[in-house]
Amino acid sequence: MIKQPEEIALMAEAGRLLAGVFHRLDGLDMVGRSTMQLNDVVERMIVDELHARPASKGQYDFPYVLNASVDNVVCHGMPSADDVLRSGQIVNLDITLEKNGYIADSSTTYLVGEVPYAARRLVRATYEAMWKGIAAVKPGARLGDIGDAISRHARTHGYSVVKEYCGHGIGREMHEDPQILHYGRPGTGMVLREGMVFTIEPMLNEGRAAILSRPDEWPVYTRDGRLSAQFEHTVAVTPHGVRVLTLRPGEVPLCTLDTTPLMASANA
Repeated sequence: MIKQPEEIALMAEAGRLLAGVFHRLDGLDMVGRSTMQLNDVVERMIVDELHARPASKGQYDFPYVLNASVDNVVCHGMPSADDVLRSGQIVNLDITLEKNGYIADSSTTYLVGEVPYAARRLVRATYEAMWKGIAAVKPGARLGDIGDAISRHARTHGYSVVKEYCGHGIGREMHEDPQILHYGRPGTGMVLREGMVFTIEPMLNEGRAAILSRPDEWPVYTRDGRLSAQFEHTVAVTPHGVRVLTLRPGEVPLCTLDTTPLMASANA
């Protein structure tokens, strides 16, 4: 669970590469593209350009490199050639990347074309909720502090937090301890220690928190059919606070981050 500085440096390199993938997607017009086309674009970037491995492919027999969750799909959306994106929709793309044996994990909810105000408001509040959780990360804080910060922000804006899915430790394996709940009470839960690396990935629903899924959980929907959004970053607990390992070029953090130099072994 605790990563050594040289391991965090290697994870930061995986995170940097994954951030570059999202930076490319940020400039892509998604109207008229199928979610399978997006999957194929991302696979070419990761494999052919970055010489890395899409860590999701083959995990739990999943055959694709990303999850594409459109509108009322909460998570685990399967790419499809028949799922062509239209102006006005929102889509969460959840991508993992392994480099030098270490994995980074991140997701973004994109606005497709001209999106109604209600959807844009949900997406913005979800992004802010993720950053509220990140801002609570520091040595000596507790996991409940993260969940409380996220859920309070969601309630303030009239949204609900999905409780069935959570963030997770990450490193050589995609899912490690601890679990990072997106709700909780401050001052409770595991104490955060320097060297812990995990994801923070809240899913906020426009309506009720209740979800509906098939037995294999591919995909998961909001039970009331209303919109759901998600954002995710991989973060590390540092001596000085928190570092976001998947921060994208040009992305402006909504809290103070540790920016002290990493070990030179990041490029090893």
